[in-house]
Amino acid sequence: MASIWKGALAFGLVNIPVELRSAVRSAEKLSFRQLDKKHHQPIKYERVSSVDGKTVPWGDIVKGYEISKGKFVVLDDADFAAAAVEMSRVLEMTDFVPAESIDPRYFESPYFLVPREGGDKAYALLRDALAETGKVGIGTFALRNKQHLAAVKPMGNALVLELMRFQAELVDPDEMKFPDSDSVKVRPQERAMAVQLIENLAEPFDPSKYRDEYEDKLHEIIKAKAKGKKLAIADAREPEQTKVVDLVSRLQESLEASAGGKRPRASAKVAAHKRAAKSARRKTA
Repeated sequence: MASIWKGALAFGLVNIPVELRSAVRSAEKLSFRQLDKKHHQPIKYERVSSVDGKTVPWGDIVKGYEISKGKFVVLDDADFAAAAVEMSRVLEMTDFVPAESIDPRYFESPYFLVPREGGDKAYALLRDALAETGKVGIGTFALRNKQHLAAVKPMGNALVLELMRFQAELVDPDEMKFPDSDSVKVRPQERAMAVQLIENLAEPFDPSKYRDEYEDKLHEIIKAKAKGKKLAIADAREPEQTKVVDLVSRLQESLEASAGGKRPRASAKVAAHKRAAKSARRKTA
């Protein structure tokens, strides 16, 4: 992975030369083009003025902010430069907070912090100190002409920087309605059964078990259509909702299945539906 930022981590008077590299890679996703239905050829888009209908060259396009209906304030390069934060090459961690105290909604994109020449010892010192204290370093820095809030945390031998959202970007949960303990009464028996079911199904996280099944099916359909075939895909159905009166019996059935080493299934109807869909695809293929 190529470096996207070079600078330094700072805590106290200690500066650690580092560079930022992506910690994730984009999985190969299907990309679609919009085509003319008649000729099956790509559609072209033009930049057209809403006033005279003429095409506008790139050089004549400016950025504007709409302050009222149809009224804009135009900003030029000098305006954006005046608003730009200081392009410091230092991410100074001004606060160290307990890792578990941060709402996970704040975290956005992970990156590896890689030590540059001469920074190995100080890097290892900060990493080990964060791991021992269970703390996360918080600070701001400039990346791609924009100021970002960031968290620095240890992960094995590495330090990971996670770009964070600012508080104003999060939705207040009070804006929505969620069940509380006063309006919804959960019996101790139900709670105990639910906890036991979760414990029965608990196991280490194995990300290799999970695939993007929707993407896989799209690949199947594209390959079949390219050969002049058409796959029979079963219609999606709404999931069956567990009725309140069935809650204990469903939990009991789930517990019995999980105790026998089986994964409880959502419902026999859903399972039968899936089997029918697979059978239809095999016959068509």
